[in-house]
Amino acid sequence: MAETQIEWTDATWNPVAGCSIVTAGCTNCYAMQMARRLEAMGVPKYDGLTRKSGKRAVWNGVVREDRAALEIPYGWRKPRKIFVNSMSDLFHDAVSEDFIVDVWRVMRETPHHNYQILTKRPERMAEIVARTIRDVLPNVWLGTSVENADVVERIDHLRAVPATIRFISFEPLIGPVGKIDLTDIRWAIVGGESGVNARPIREDWVDEIYAYCDTYGTAFFFKQWGTWGKDNKRRSKKANGREYRGRIWNEMPPALEV
Repeated sequence: MAETQIEWTDATWNPVAGCSIVTAGCTNCYAMQMARRLEAMGVPKYDGLTRKSGKRAVWNGVVREDRAALEIPYGWRKPRKIFVNSMSDLFHDAVSEDFIVDVWRVMRETPHHNYQILTKRPERMAEIVARTIRDVLPNVWLGTSVENADVVERIDHLRAVPATIRFISFEPLIGPVGKIDLTDIRWAIVGGESGVNARPIREDWVDEIYAYCDTYGTAFFFKQWGTWGKDNKRRSKKANGREYRGRIWNEMPPALEV
């Protein structure tokens, strides 16, 4: 996969396939359904990564490292923002440290790209980056997902990761996050859930995060309302749009010399 419709990046790169559900934010993960479709299309990389649960595809815990995919970024000559593992989690327990080191090598050798790594396992990311990689690359942005107040401790784990840019994806935002500390967090993405089983988002939850971003000087990116609009009415994702407080919020962390 390369080109993408994800609003905050330019391309996706998936050297790992497969994952497992860890918290409520994973329940309606789009990647599970996409993996099932890719398997049906005959893509070997995604064969046998999900199981059926009712009418849904659910991760079965099988994770696959794809060494051939490590070559892909070398062929992209135009600088891009690259979302690493949109279909998985680089810091899943089943991904070997040796493979993570190889991913870092690719990112080091392609400094014209900016890589965005998002994990729901920031404690493992902090451990491996500090102990094994020990290489802070200015073109590698490290982030974690926070869907509600139940997982805000991930922010503290993220803060422990050696990185030039740390970011948080508050998506899908399925509940209030409560009091949060955004010290040393450069960027926040906020968005509601989409799809037939989407859970509602409330505008006051977004307001809460926006206020903290303003206080801490964190760039604010509002990705979408999703299936449920700010008026709590169910519509298509497109119909609900991206407008918040009368405008579109596409803020990014300050540009860095690479």
